[in-house]
Amino acid sequence: MYRGQRLVLADAAKAPARPTIIDGARWSCEGSACTASGGTEQPATRACRRVVQKFGPVTAFSYKGKTLSAEELAACNA
Repeated sequence: MYRGQRLVLADAAKAPARPTIIDGARWSCEGSACTASGGTEQPATRACRRVVQKFGPVTAFSYKGKTLSAEELAACNA
């Protein structure tokens, strides 16, 4: 099982051009797909909200082995 962090941005145009550190995780994006390594121990839902604050809405999010459900993604993007 992949235990890193992954997400898919709803709008690829909002992807940062350079790696961005959020709560210790170093996020790098290619198009709308982003991956990260590192990061603090926290619930995946909180990590998602922190990323959405910087990058905008996501359509998929996994953090340290936990993949968010459709309901959790909706709450994260709210």
